[in-house]
Amino acid sequence: MPSNVPSFAELLGRTQRSAAHLELRDSYAPTERFEAWRRGERINWDDRMSWWHPYDQLIGDTVARGVAIRRARVVSEPVSEYIRWEHYVTHANVTAGEEVRWLPRRQATNIPLPGNDFWLFDGALLRVHHFSGDGEVVEDEVTADAETVMLCLNAFDAVWKRAIPHHLYEI
Repeated sequence: MPSNVPSFAELLGRTQRSAAHLELRDSYAPTERFEAWRRGERINWDDRMSWWHPYDQLIGDTVARGVAIRRARVVSEPVSEYIRWEHYVTHANVTAGEEVRWLPRRQATNIPLPGNDFWLFDGALLRVHHFSGDGEVVEDEVTADAETVMLCLNAFDAVWKRAIPHHLYEI
């Protein structure tokens, strides 16, 4: 990642009102947590200390200071194994304070979508994720380009309006 790109924590720390995350891939690079799930290991959601991570704390702290955090995922159906796992672990995102929704890809055909996942901070600054074909993060870029920001803002809002709240989305 280029050294001039602020960290996610820095960007979220500067955010005053809202952060929106749009995810468009059906799989990302596997992690140890994903591989453990594939082996049949499950999280004891009652033992928060066993699964609460620094990311969850960052989100919780940000929401506690009044920032709304929304995540929307556009997914193919039937969902991939990776998305089944993401759906399972989304309990942590929701517990931390994120609002999460899911949109079946077939319902997104007439939404102009950007080519990359992104975070949008306060409707004005984007952190765009560039992935390899295998789902590894290659690079993140930050932009405040008005046209790009508007495309992403409109795309997120359109997806959000159609998407199904996490607790109602069944895979």
